[in-house]
Amino acid sequence: MKFFPTITTIKSAWPEKIKEATDLGLKEVAVFPTCLEAEQRKNLYNLLQKSTITSIPLVHLKSDMEIWELDYFVKKYNTQVFNTHSASEYPFNPEWMKYKNIICVENTFKAALNEEELSSLGGICLDFAHLENDRLVDKEKFMLDTRCLEKFPIKCNHISAIKTTFEVHDGEKIHYDNHKLVDNSELDYLRRYPLNYFSDFCAMEFHNKIAEQIMAIDYIENLLKNRDDFIKGMGF
Repeated sequence: MKFFPTITTIKSAWPEKIKEATDLGLKEVAVFPTCLEAEQRKNLYNLLQKSTITSIPLVHLKSDMEIWELDYFVKKYNTQVFNTHSASEYPFNPEWMKYKNIICVENTFKAALNEEELSSLGGICLDFAHLENDRLVDKEKFMLDTRCLEKFPIKCNHISAIKTTFEVHDGEKIHYDNHKLVDNSELDYLRRYPLNYFSDFCAMEFHNKIAEQIMAIDYIENLLKNRDDFIKGMGF
């Protein structure tokens, strides 16, 4: 398994994240352009080219991305895997199927993973915080998704925080997961999951600064290495 700090774009500070990565001399990060419009993404690509970053193994796709953008990441940054939400949430460009073997569907809040869709693509992007939130508040969806995890390859991961208190989103959905990490203990839930759920492309999905993400990675690596029981099964 391998963990990567991530240039996220949920907040407006993503140019600062690229600068911080350069100041730290980083050559490898994950990139999530998911909150940027087409012209903003061009600015993102320009800033990346001026940075120290030479490898972007994992990219989170946005539904309006054109095929040249996927080509760009693969050719320029040797991207190994893309993730996307289900087409039932955000229909995606059919030209993406050029890379179908490395496009993975993320488990999200709106619907359980779809086996037919997974069969046509590269596998699963397992978001641990989404899965843990389902375990806490939606047992049926949790069980449906974990069955898919046994049937299809987990090729990449997202990692976020799990809070001890919940928030209500859109007036209806309870969420314990959060993209802002305040204390590394908010990652302790990861001990619950089997090691084979962790892939070679585990991206930190945080608003936090890159340096804080790197500290979180150190914490996770120690957490998994030092746990007493290497979980063989789910054991929930």
